[in-house]
Amino acid sequence: MSVDALKFNDQGLVAVIAQDAESGAVRMMAYANEAAIRRTLETGSAHFYSRSRKQLWKKGETSGHTLAVRDVWVDCDGDTLIYMVDPRGPSCHTGADTCFFRRLERDGNLVDADGEIAEPTLPRLERTLQARKASNASKSYTKALLDAGPTKVDAKVREEAAELGQALIDESGARVAAEAGDLTYHMLVGLVLRDVSLRELLSELSKRFGRSGHDEKSSR
Repeated sequence: MSVDALKFNDQGLVAVIAQDAESGAVRMMAYANEAAIRRTLETGSAHFYSRSRKQLWKKGETSGHTLAVRDVWVDCDGDTLIYMVDPRGPSCHTGADTCFFRRLERDGNLVDADGEIAEPTLPRLERTLQARKASNASKSYTKALLDAGPTKVDAKVREEAAELGQALIDESGARVAAEAGDLTYHMLVGLVLRDVSLRELLSELSKRFGRSGHDEKSSR
């Protein structure tokens, strides 16, 4: 299937979703014509078509908040694309990381989400842990761990890892999931403590695709 085979609408456009290649968060949605898609493929930078200005535009051309495109995925109907991107800075013109920071409630009301954004579980957890830095240690277990420092966090990671290991041996799948959740939480607290971002962790994992685990370990 080539670009020519895409199903452009009567304006010569297809919808494009820009999704963070590491976190999975949807950063923005726009439209692209054939020229914008070809330009994206040629340069590796996200290009779209402005319906209001009626011209091609490169994301971040003036702001510097570009989207480096790793892959372009096409839906089953050929009329919607996903740009898997590495964002540089916020993606919304408002300064938010993503354009999706308002929520439609079940009663139909549209509300600002008080700093929340549409994002997957792990980035949402990281954002919550970061917010706990400014909380009260007597009310926040996370804040208490951060205040206790790396030795305490190390002890908890080791404790939770041992409990997960035991669950893997002789406990139910539900217990394995619960213990894995405890370990993941404490691991992320450790990353927050050391100012290592979840993106850095995910980027490290991404590097290992297509590489033998034996080769990776021997290279350390």
